[in-house]
Amino acid sequence: MSAPPTAASAGERPPGADAPRDLPDPADRGRLRVNPSVVRRIAERCADLTPGTVRAPRGMGRGDRGARAHVSGSGHDVDIELDVALRYPSAVRETADALRHRITEEVSRVTGYHVRSVHVTVSALLPETPPRVE
Repeated sequence: MSAPPTAASAGERPPGADAPRDLPDPADRGRLRVNPSVVRRIAERCADLTPGTVRAPRGMGRGDRGARAHVSGSGHDVDIELDVALRYPSAVRETADALRHRITEEVSRVTGYHVRSVHVTVSALLPETPPRVE
């Protein structure tokens, strides 16, 4: 005859598992510092995924590049400078506003940092290129 199922074998938590642990407050557990290169990559990725942006050719067979960002600031306050190419024709002002909003929201969500400003430079307007072979 088999033994009756125990709480652990039935998928339940063992006794005492719900007891509170003696952990210090989150603020007392340590510090978190997010490197500016992480903030830069988040901003560049957001920009590349925003409708209206396009990857610009580098020339001489070196492929293309997406948005470029530079991050400055101190503490948890950051300023972001963004260089991006847009599709032509495109509503430049509306796309720049969308970039600022999206980058501010995502950097804040992922890092907890306060984005003071996002300066957008549109370095190119590139037309849609038709396919060479149909």
